[in-house]
Amino acid sequence: MSIFGKIMSAIFGGSASATPAGGAATSSAPAAGSAAPAAGSSSGSASSSAPAAAPVQTVDVAPILDAAVAAKKEKLEWRTSIVDLMKALDIDSSLSARKELAHELGYAGDTNDSASMNIWLHKQVMAKLAANGGKLPADIKH
Repeated sequence: MSIFGKIMSAIFGGSASATPAGGAATSSAPAAGSAAPAAGSSSGSASSSAPAAAPVQTVDVAPILDAAVAAKKEKLEWRTSIVDLMKALDIDSSLSARKELAHELGYAGDTNDSASMNIWLHKQVMAKLAANGGKLPADIKH
C-alpha cells in the first residue's frame, strides 16, 4: 500500500481507497467495500475525475487526528506538520518515507530540501484528503 493510501486508510477506515492523484477515491465508509468501485456505469459522466466530485461520505478529519494525537501522549501538530501527522497515525515519518510520499504525489522540487518538501507535502495531503471526502477545519489551508 502506498504511503498516501496508509494515511487515507488511517483516517477514512480500512476499506478506504484513494489514488495519490486524488481522482478515484470513492469509498470512505468502513463497510462500503462492495460499493467502492466506480465502473462508469453509475452515471453519464464516466471521466476518471467524476468520483472525486461526489464522495460517498464526508469524514471529519480533525476529531480523528486529534484523538490519534491524544493517544500518543506527546505534542504533535498535525495541522501544520506532515511529520507529526504521520507520527499520529503510526506511519513511518522518516525522511526516506517522506521522499517516497513526495514521489507518489508528484513533487517536482528538491527532496533534499526537506523543509520545503515537508510544507508542500502537508498542503498536498490536506488537499487530497479534502478532495476525497475529508472535512478539514477552517484553519487548514489546502
